[in-house]
Amino acid sequence: MKLFVRDLTVIDATYLDAQRGFVGESYIVDVILTGGLNEMSMILDFSLVKKQIKAIIDTEVDHKLIVPHASSRCAVEIEPQRTQVNYKLADNSYIQLKCPTEAYCLLESETISIEVLETYLEHIVLLQLPKNVGELEIKLRSEKIDTPFYHYTHGLKKHDGNCQRIAHGHRSKLDILVNGEFNHSLVQDWANRWQDIYLVSQEDIVDKRDLSFIVKSNDVEKLCTAYHAPQGYFELLMPAHRVEVLPKDTTVEELADFICVETKKRVGNDNVTVFAYEGVGKGAIVEL
Repeated sequence: MKLFVRDLTVIDATYLDAQRGFVGESYIVDVILTGGLNEMSMILDFSLVKKQIKAIIDTEVDHKLIVPHASSRCAVEIEPQRTQVNYKLADNSYIQLKCPTEAYCLLESETISIEVLETYLEHIVLLQLPKNVGELEIKLRSEKIDTPFYHYTHGLKKHDGNCQRIAHGHRSKLDILVNGEFNHSLVQDWANRWQDIYLVSQEDIVDKRDLSFIVKSNDVEKLCTAYHAPQGYFELLMPAHRVEVLPKDTTVEELADFICVETKKRVGNDNVTVFAYEGVGKGAIVEL
């Protein structure tokens, strides 16, 4: 017998890719459990499915940087409190981080894919389920978006929860209305501008000499960011051309405001409404 739950949760995370660099993703999670009935004539109580499995997924991968630990491009140095990751991109530039260890999910894989992540989650979740559950299938899928969208990665140092982690991300749609009408061209421009982007607040930029790790030497212009947050000290270096520096925090509220202000400059006296999404089904609205 099988039990299924669709739309169990959404994983908002970022993974490392040799070509794309940081790739922010938002995966919708569906689960199917196969097993015998327990003393309550259930495979597993739905409330436990939602709480227990979601809690495991949140702990293991949500709001983390997913790292292909087995890749020859990747070097990982694990210390008692913080872990350093050096990742070589296809153009021979580097992404380097040193962060609290819980900010990463290290997968023994050459590359990161939906299939790799599904297999990993199935293994770790099944180990923690009751013995009457014999099989578990976890399916990850992206939200169906018929308009242009972008992938972004960021960190929110003022956040008390896991959003403070310096490299977590989202796959997000964007709606821009001009005088009440959806403007495809403007949305496409932002999707192009923020394709696989890292968004950083101006106040979080530091000099590379202030980083606690040795910077990999190459001719690519670099951008460095670091901050103290409740979970610890976060440091990041990456190629400058993969970053956009914003004047304020990178919360979805500030992103919506930034997009709206920049769009208003282009359309003049017309009314602008921006719906900026942070992953699936949530976001902020700004009107000017």
